[in-house]
Amino acid sequence: MKYKDITTGEQLREFCDELRDARSIAFDTEFVSERTYRPVLCLVQVSADGRLAVIDVVAVGDLTPFWEVISEGDHETVVHAGRSEVEFCLDSVGRWPKNIFDVQIAAGLVGLEYPAAYSTLTNKLLGLKSPKHETRTNWRKRPLSARQIEYALDDAEHLPKLRDTLHEKLQQLGRLDWLAEEMATWQADVDHGRSAERWRKVSGSNKLEPRGLAIARELWKWRESEARRRDCPVRHVLRDDLIIELARRKTDDEKHIRSLRGLDRGDLRRRMGEISACIRVALELPEDECPKKHRRHRTAKMSVLGQVLFSALGGICRQQEIAPNLVGTPSDIRQLVAYRTSDRHGRKTPKLAKGWREQFVGRLFDDLLSGKTVIRITDPESDCPLSIEPAS
Repeated sequence: MKYKDITTGEQLREFCDELRDARSIAFDTEFVSERTYRPVLCLVQVSADGRLAVIDVVAVGDLTPFWEVISEGDHETVVHAGRSEVEFCLDSVGRWPKNIFDVQIAAGLVGLEYPAAYSTLTNKLLGLKSPKHETRTNWRKRPLSARQIEYALDDAEHLPKLRDTLHEKLQQLGRLDWLAEEMATWQADVDHGRSAERWRKVSGSNKLEPRGLAIARELWKWRESEARRRDCPVRHVLRDDLIIELARRKTDDEKHIRSLRGLDRGDLRRRMGEISACIRVALELPEDECPKKHRRHRTAKMSVLGQVLFSALGGICRQQEIAPNLVGTPSDIRQLVAYRTSDRHGRKTPKLAKGWREQFVGRLFDDLLSGKTVIRITDPESDCPLSIEPAS
């Protein structure tokens, strides 16, 4: 396999000059993240207009010239499940890669499983078997073997062909506009996830009351700061379940905090005063400044309803060649039902009531709610035993 091996800053700048006239730049990355606060980028594999290259980030160091090229010009950027790739670019130059085409999302829009692994796509769409060795490689260690390079290049080499195959299928189905909308929504979700209330992702926080949420938020901020200072994963500082338990106990008394199993590590005992201070800040916060609990519509009956409707949706999706998991989840369906059957004042428009999803399935559920259609059992033994049909 012929490729450029880029190991110096000068080679990188020369390669980036070549990329400026590319119509398509497909790339993938290899990184490690088990022991650091942020993932450590180690390798970038590029396929651009038939040119293959491997950029050794460990050797080159500053990858800014590459991210500048990726985020400028009129080329199309092709990735697979590209959130990590995008975030490396955003962290470096503060701009998005140009005209992103994510083959994983595109595959879901033409009826393949979602989310599909790269090897699944190359096998189903191109008839190729991707190598599975090196999945546990320490990409920071040098030198890299020829086998490791081959494995890494494979993740970029076939991206342009996957893109072309999926683009043709999307065009045949009349869904290129759907992909453009989905990519815009995906980018908005990534931006929101990087800037919004990330502390709400602490597992179990959705069950806390406002005062407990305030404590969880302060502890999350302390944990982020400490993990950044130590350059280690946040879970190595303070686990989610310990944050939730401290939020439930609502005490800044160090003696009571120490009694919690899991806080007996030496590093946490040395930070006990800081943990107590975080809790105290939250306890002293005025009630109206505490975070609000997100409104939830999930009840036992709604959960069953969401699962039933999702099963019916699966049959429709397979008939129309689209991945059910890309369209929505049982939770999305519950939100749509709650939105359509109650006062909408102040409610956020749910995912299934917007854009291509409303066109594809939102109106179908509206007909179901109004009695124009019904759910029938078509084949109890099939993967999709339920269907939505016109009411007789």
